[in-house]
Amino acid sequence: MLTQKVSKFSELPEVSKFSKFPKFKALGVGAAVLIAAGATGGYLYLRGVFSDVSPLASAKLVPDEALVAGVVSTDGKPWSKLQQFGTTEAQQIITKSLASLQKQMFAENTKIDYAKDIQPWLGSVMLALLPSNTTQEVAATTPNYLVIIGIKDKISAISFATKLKKSSGGDNQDINYKGVKIWECSSNNEHHFIALLNEHLVISPQKKSLEAAIDTFKGEPSFADKVGAKLMLEKGIDLPNEIAEIYVPESQNAIAEVLDKYGAIGQLTPASIQQLKNMKSVVMGVGIDNLGIRMKAIGEVKQEPIKQAEFQPTPGKMVSKFPLNTVALLSGYGISQGWKEAIAQAQKNPQFNAQVNGIRNYLKENVNLDLDKDILPWMDREFAVGAFPATEGVLAPMGFSAALVVKTSDRQAAETALKKLDQLARTNSINIDRRHIEGKAVTEWSNDQGVLLGHGWLDKESMFVAVGRPIVEAMASSSKTLEKNQAFQTVTNTLPKPNTGSFYVDMDTVMSVFNNNFLLNLQLPLSSDTCAILNSIRGIGVTANKVNLSTSQMEIVFALKSKEPQSLAKGQ
Repeated sequence: MLTQKVSKFSELPEVSKFSKFPKFKALGVGAAVLIAAGATGGYLYLRGVFSDVSPLASAKLVPDEALVAGVVSTDGKPWSKLQQFGTTEAQQIITKSLASLQKQMFAENTKIDYAKDIQPWLGSVMLALLPSNTTQEVAATTPNYLVIIGIKDKISAISFATKLKKSSGGDNQDINYKGVKIWECSSNNEHHFIALLNEHLVISPQKKSLEAAIDTFKGEPSFADKVGAKLMLEKGIDLPNEIAEIYVPESQNAIAEVLDKYGAIGQLTPASIQQLKNMKSVVMGVGIDNLGIRMKAIGEVKQEPIKQAEFQPTPGKMVSKFPLNTVALLSGYGISQGWKEAIAQAQKNPQFNAQVNGIRNYLKENVNLDLDKDILPWMDREFAVGAFPATEGVLAPMGFSAALVVKTSDRQAAETALKKLDQLARTNSINIDRRHIEGKAVTEWSNDQGVLLGHGWLDKESMFVAVGRPIVEAMASSSKTLEKNQAFQTVTNTLPKPNTGSFYVDMDTVMSVFNNNFLLNLQLPLSSDTCAILNSIRGIGVTANKVNLSTSQMEIVFALKSKEPQSLAKGQ
């Protein structure tokens, strides 16, 4: 077709004169090549071949006042990994939730079909949270965010935006802001504003926020310009089959905004608040591996003169102190050091300081124990708190019992404190008895209901306290320990070691106890959907670690149950 047009063009009288000269023939061919190349390049550009839909490119359109930005993968491969997990009930809930989300995003009468209208051009999705808008033009309940969608196919994206605008009723007028067209769309009684900025479609429920994105597009400072943001956006988090990442540069500002908005700051301890304020940046990621869902977070804190002992990793020996049927375990290092930090921060919070002083005064007046001198100083090594199913004993109605193990460098100070506590129990009509379990001396507190708790030494440095006779005997026994538990090994073996603290829960056993415990169900009522999701989890593992003096890392794994075979799921 193009050859025929060129040949006809060369037959024109004026052109035929010049076509006799080789130089002009070459120019004609060159012009044809340039036209063809330009047309091809333009077509490829519109089809998104040259589009940059990376997190960094999207972040360059987000105003620098944004608090948080996150990206969600649009690649179907990592998401397909989830299909191998989950109970039938959990899968039904997720399917129902996704359908509900689509209805919320697009009114039923918009006739928007994700597979036909969105998926062909969808390259990337970034969601950015902006500070609350306090102007009178916007209702207080209107959220303030931007959605930045990378475009693989600009033709399809423009078609989608046009269809969305038409389906909203067509009463809204297009807005021109600094040479950029803004579409105003209505859906489910909500307004959204859309603009096309090169290879990105930008959406916001607030016009001023979209105008701020256009300003950023025109050269104003962006989210990517924040300190450390560029490296964070380029490097991300190293996780297999990643489906999402969240970026929080200058995180103390974001945390203050969120805590203030939801009124949660009053529920945190002073030490926790100070730790949050010390955070410089946080990056988080979510991926899917052979166990299930894995999350990782890396946070950078302000460098302060801190003793190296604070960063000493836990030896990880506490696992061998707990019996095989332990369903949850929280371990760490140095209760005494953590207490010192909390007390230092309590000076800035009168309410928390008053509570601490109340505990101090009670122990001093009733037990003649100084909390800061007689109890906490010897809790200076590794510690762990464990939970167990309870079918008998004082905590049987609750379904669970517990035990604490603390390793100390000062056994004499620990024994002195325990003797004073025994004396306090005796003065309150508690029976104090001593016996040996497999060669270990154990002190038990009991009343008419049976053994309330017991304490003793598992070795020369490890003191334990357990609630209820069955757990006291299990802790003092030398039978199989938690480290031989197959569920524990499956969940924790892939987590970083060594670490500064860890948490494990056998969700399968916990939910089994919960589902069969009437009193527990009354005290902690859960919806059927929540129970279904929790019942699809085999176990949860968490570790915290110090990469260096200013960088902390947390990793969480949700080990999911494998997908049920259809024949079993249908009861065949």
